[in-house]
Amino acid sequence: MAEQARVVGSLPVANVQELAEACNAGVDDDQQVPERYLSKDPSTEEVVAGDDSACVIPVIDLHKLQDPQTSEEECAKLASACLNWGLFQLINHGVPDEVTRNLMSDVVEFLKQPLQAKKECSQQADSLEGYGPAFVVSEDQKLEWADMLYLQVHPSESRELRFWPTRPASFRRSVDVYSLEGRELAYRLLEFMAKGVGADPASLRGVFQGQTQGMRVNYYPPCRQQANRVLGLRPHTDVGGLTLLLQMNHDVQGLQVKKDGKWFAVQAVDGALVVNVGDVLEDC
Repeated sequence: MAEQARVVGSLPVANVQELAEACNAGVDDDQQVPERYLSKDPSTEEVVAGDDSACVIPVIDLHKLQDPQTSEEECAKLASACLNWGLFQLINHGVPDEVTRNLMSDVVEFLKQPLQAKKECSQQADSLEGYGPAFVVSEDQKLEWADMLYLQVHPSESRELRFWPTRPASFRRSVDVYSLEGRELAYRLLEFMAKGVGADPASLRGVFQGQTQGMRVNYYPPCRQQANRVLGLRPHTDVGGLTLLLQMNHDVQGLQVKKDGKWFAVQAVDGALVVNVGDVLEDC
């Protein structure tokens, strides 16, 4: 939820879905994964399983944050999670199940369409919004094995509806409802974060109130060749204020967070949102 100006869009490269279909169809040299998508070496950094009891990713309960009997203790726990991890899982977050189900269903239906149909929402040279490869800004950039749909959703007058899918027909409505729920949830979390460090609860909310909010859908096509050399998302920090991550396939784990020089696997809690503290919030 950080304010940022619209910038020139990604450089044109092939959709990863096209590359995956070609690479998975055969084993000829011209069907190998392009070098730009390959990591130089498989990661040798230590990865700690998320089920290790000594290194559980923090879980924060919004009910406890809102309950006067437990709020102070849970706020302290929230502050610790933000300061020491920069990431936590949020349970009892209050976003209605129907809202998340509708969004997830419509996202799946959109992604299941043939690539040609999805290209109706393709990125354009003047914007990062739309469907296509993720933020390609230089000719020598290492690329991620993912396509994305990126939309600016708030303020509503800033929406570029040329990038918003019309199939399924309920897609725009689902995004609108979910993004409103996400915005209000983010504001509540900002208030509790401020409270957790002894600041005025309204102070952080005031910084972000009315700023831009985007939604990004990541699609990771299967890669049957050199799968250990491609990454859906490379190591990064989020540039905004808060990221609320809704994972759609809990059977396929992949999210990791780095702490104290080690990567910790984030085992998704059923029904939880993963909340990531972005660069802008860290600078506040």
